[in-house]
Amino acid sequence: MTSTFHLAIPAGDLAETKHFYCEVLGCAEGNQEAGRWVDINFWGNELTLHQSEEQLPGVRHDVDMGNVSVPHFGAHLSEADFQALKARIEAHHVEYLDAPYRRFVGDKFEQETFFIQDPNGNVLEMKTMVNPEVLFER
Repeated sequence: MTSTFHLAIPAGDLAETKHFYCEVLGCAEGNQEAGRWVDINFWGNELTLHQSEEQLPGVRHDVDMGNVSVPHFGAHLSEADFQALKARIEAHHVEYLDAPYRRFVGDKFEQETFFIQDPNGNVLEMKTMVNPEVLFER
């Protein structure tokens, strides 16, 4: 049994969205059905992009750092991988939906996080935690 998750999302223009995940974010493509869907290795998880016409409308919810987009998904990265991803995003001139922000400073849950959108409007929250081993502690 693994902790790998699978998530399937609408991609809009599949080629454009695949380019975003593979070239901009640096993810690898996997199994696919041309013009219909493609699996993306999303930091060890299976993200399936489906060719689609629709875009999901989002809403914003209040949290400590302000209003965040919901729904969203993302990955917890090591500090080195997180900083490398930020550099890739900035090199590709991707605009942050919510700029990098350090949360819970001085707390065991301290983390840096940011939000971006893929070409179809799917919102991603990427983060790195100072103490990832406490993720599910209360």
